[in-house]
Amino acid sequence: MPSSTSPDQGEDLEACVLRFSDLDLKDTSVINPSSSLKAELDVNTKKKYSFAKKKAFALFVKTKEVPAPSFEYKEKWWKCCQQLFTDQTSIHRHVATRHADEICHQTASILKQLTVTLSSSKSLKSADKRTPLIDYLAQNHDMSSWLPETSCFSPDELISGQGSDKGEVLLYYCYLDLEDPHWVCAWQTALCQHLHLTGKVRIATEGINGTVGGSKLATRLYVEVMLSCPLFKDYLCKDDFKTSEGGASCFSELRVGVFEEIVPMGISPNKISYKKPGIHLSPGEFHKEVEKFLSRANQEQSDTILLDCRNFYESKIGRFQGCLAPDIRKFSYFPSYVDKNLELFREKRVLMYCTGGIRCERGSAYLKAKGVCKEVFQLKGGIHKYLEEFPDGFYKGKLFVFDERYALSYNSDIVSECSSCGAPWDQYKLCSTLQCRQLVLTCPACQGQGFTACCVTCQEKGNRPALIPAQNSFKEECECTARRPRIPSELSQQAQLP
Repeated sequence: MPSSTSPDQGEDLEACVLRFSDLDLKDTSVINPSSSLKAELDVNTKKKYSFAKKKAFALFVKTKEVPAPSFEYKEKWWKCCQQLFTDQTSIHRHVATRHADEICHQTASILKQLTVTLSSSKSLKSADKRTPLIDYLAQNHDMSSWLPETSCFSPDELISGQGSDKGEVLLYYCYLDLEDPHWVCAWQTALCQHLHLTGKVRIATEGINGTVGGSKLATRLYVEVMLSCPLFKDYLCKDDFKTSEGGASCFSELRVGVFEEIVPMGISPNKISYKKPGIHLSPGEFHKEVEKFLSRANQEQSDTILLDCRNFYESKIGRFQGCLAPDIRKFSYFPSYVDKNLELFREKRVLMYCTGGIRCERGSAYLKAKGVCKEVFQLKGGIHKYLEEFPDGFYKGKLFVFDERYALSYNSDIVSECSSCGAPWDQYKLCSTLQCRQLVLTCPACQGQGFTACCVTCQEKGNRPALIPAQNSFKEECECTARRPRIPSELSQQAQLP
């Protein structure tokens, strides 16, 4: 994995490069810490060798971490070679005696990266001083060096986990300027395939947005790679990754691509930038603001709007009490919704929220750019992080997610109903008509009676002889879309949901 270096390490690194630049670092025998090799190294080079070996050892040990049982005062244990280690001394002794070859291989990889870093830095200074070193590395470095070492794990460990390890889904985003999103796309594809992850990753010059699923070991390695990568390590922290139970089965495939925006709002990042968002509120701060808002007797005349930035089918099964939930089908309709209802936000304090926070970044920037609001705030980490701290707080119902699970449950509240009989129900299924991709809320009793479509039109289509649609020919042409205005008008007052 690539390793970044601070400027004051340059002279020592140069000495290391002079010694190692002609060595074939893919051959682990060359880097084997034998007395003959050590004898040839000067003081500076020995320091770098020691640094690389210590880092390789620490990274290897970290991949073996497992949560300690709840009754233990320790936070972590280690599992390796089918053995469980409860203290650091024993795992260190085991790794040193049983995995010397892997440590030497990783040491070689780190030393090689140090070599490339220095040589690249020299050529970069002479070529273009304005380009950051990490961007230069992204454009020129061998892809394999950016992948974690997994040879010490069995395929079963990496793919499916062991015991109660059912896997998990990671949700994260990171706004930053990327000079070569296509290189990052190729690297992310290789990384996810290397770790047997499925899901979706969007990359643009404005950053990266990912939702990936796999074993807990695979997702842990993925997070470690992202946090240590020079491109992202100054922008991402561990708290930026939201986790939920799941796995690779939550997605049908892996899709990684380059787009203009990492979340499709439909406006060029050059016009509305992520660099001018609303004020971030922690879950605790947001909770207090919502509590204050709900405590007011007349919310309609309040100077605060609690705004849900998600699509209607998301807020339908779960939302904050007293929120304004626009009846829009796509986030790309949000700017038009704001424009059409601009007077609604005039001189208001707006509290915005979405699933993980990413839509609020540019959504709040767009609302701020209109210049009509008193203040614009956004929930940092989104509903995901809020529910981790306040599962029984002011958010009621399920949290919609864009994978085959459809929703996550943090509380027992059901805020939606069956579209046929009106009974409380919040578990989505796709419309039974092949040409339609609408999500349907139909309880088991109504499903048993054949009510499996989103509307009468689709129900009638479903009763006809099935025709296999051509690829990419899905269309949502039914009563559901025909009767819903593309951009709803809230008139002159808030339309609050109970």
